[in-house]
Amino acid sequence: MAATINSVGTNPKPINATVVPVTSSNTIAKVNGQAAPRHHHIWLVTGPAGCGKTTVAKHLSSALNLPYIEGDEFHPKANIDKMSNGIPLTDADRWDWLTLLREESLRQLASGAEGVVLTCSALKRKYRDVIRVAPYYSHDVVLHFIYLHAPEAVLLERVGQRQGHYMGADMVHSQFSILEPPTVEETDVISLDVSGPMDDILRNALDQVLKKIDEVASS
Repeated sequence: MAATINSVGTNPKPINATVVPVTSSNTIAKVNGQAAPRHHHIWLVTGPAGCGKTTVAKHLSSALNLPYIEGDEFHPKANIDKMSNGIPLTDADRWDWLTLLREESLRQLASGAEGVVLTCSALKRKYRDVIRVAPYYSHDVVLHFIYLHAPEAVLLERVGQRQGHYMGADMVHSQFSILEPPTVEETDVISLDVSGPMDDILRNALDQVLKKIDEVASS
C-alpha cells in the first residue's frame, strides 16, 4: 500500500488550513469515586476513496483502545448498489447515513466508551456539519476530523490494487469532483498528507492524535 509520488497530480490539501487547538473545559468528574476524563473524543477519519481511512482508523482504534465504527458498513443496500455500478451518491442518499453514523458514535459513548474512531468520506463541508452536531447532544464530547489527502493519481493506484471492494477507480474521480477540502474556519480538522509510506502515515496520525488529546486536556 506504500506509495511515493513525483508530479502525479494535485494534492487536495486543506484551504489555508491550520490546526487550531480545540478549547474546552478540563474539569475532571468522579465516577464511583474514580477520576474520569471530562472529555470523550470522536475521531472521524475522512477523505476520498483510497486515502487509507480504514487502515488509519483501525490503527488508532487499536492504539487508543477505542471502538471502531466502519462507516461503509452503515450504508443501505441501495447506496452500495449505486456505488458498485459507478453511480455517485446524491446528497439525499447521504443524509440518513450521516445521521446514523453520528447517532451510533453517541450511542457507543453513552454505553461507556471513552471515545470512538469513525470512518466516513465526509467530502463536503455540509456532510461534516451533520456530524458536528454531535457535541450539542452531549457537551463532554469533543469532535475531531482527521482529513487524509493525496493526489488523485496516488489514490487511483491504491484503489486499483483492491480486491473485491465495491468502490472502484471511477468513484475516486467522482469523489474528487465534489471534494471540498477543509477550510481554515474548520478548526476541528487535523490534516495529514498520505502520499508516502503507510508506516509513516500511521505513526504521524497517532502522534497528531496524542498531541490533540494533550491540548484538550490542558485547555
